[in-house]
Amino acid sequence: MAHFGTGVEYALHCLIWMAKPLQVRASSRDLAELQGVPVPYMAKLFPKLEKAGIVRATEGIRGGYVLARPANRITVLDVVDAVEGEKPLFDCQEIRDRCVLFESQPPAWATKGVCGIHAVMLRAEKQMRAELAATTLADLAKGVAQKEPARFGHDVVEWFDARADARDHARLHGIKNRGGKRQ
Repeated sequence: MAHFGTGVEYALHCLIWMAKPLQVRASSRDLAELQGVPVPYMAKLFPKLEKAGIVRATEGIRGGYVLARPANRITVLDVVDAVEGEKPLFDCQEIRDRCVLFESQPPAWATKGVCGIHAVMLRAEKQMRAELAATTLADLAKGVAQKEPARFGHDVVEWFDARADARDHARLHGIKNRGGKRQ
């Protein structure tokens, strides 16, 4: 079982688009559809990111989400904590005092100090959090940009612009969506 859910992956992938030099302003719907991830799930993630000060909503016809601060000041740990909450890597159940050979009370030596298993898990969590805190959205975006063709970033911006243009057109002409509501 993964320690972090898919929400962390989805959020990070969306935020990478927003962290690129051709920063996009996009709705959670457009970001989800661009990447083929569930729209309702993304719609639940973005308020968490907004509450954590990672993104901010912009208003208007071409509104959407933008980064609330520079990408080099948003860490992977910020995103993990916003999406998952600050949950521990390991939940020690202190089973060391349950040995059947301990008659009624465990002897002091059995429960003295921090459980060795818990201690190693705490050290691992500390290292993991340090690594996540050392990596920024700018670092991730740079890694992606190094792989993609030069024109791809422009293609993405054009895709978002086309989506916004289609919404503008629908609003201007009173076109209704399938649910009977105006878009």
